[in-house]
Amino acid sequence: MNEKDALASCRAEIDALDAELVRLLGRRIEVVDRVIAIKEKHSIPALLPERVEEVVAHVREEADVCGAPPDLAEKLYRALIAWTVEYEERKLAK
Repeated sequence: MNEKDALASCRAEIDALDAELVRLLGRRIEVVDRVIAIKEKHSIPALLPERVEEVVAHVREEADVCGAPPDLAEKLYRALIAWTVEYEERKLAK
């Protein structure tokens, strides 16, 4: 296999993984929508700092176990959590 074909094969694999990640994000938002309903019913704020740190610690550990860079996992999840909190705040404000 030449380098062009090898690169194309790797890119196809990355594209498939990206599609899987996006599907998982969609499933995550479905759960977040259920969380919003619970928070709304019980007057719980969108941002729970202790939960943020719990999630970040968990994904760092999971990344380490899986061989992914924990710093990358933390950076991605902090961005994901920030977006999610904003999403929850918009929904809870309605």
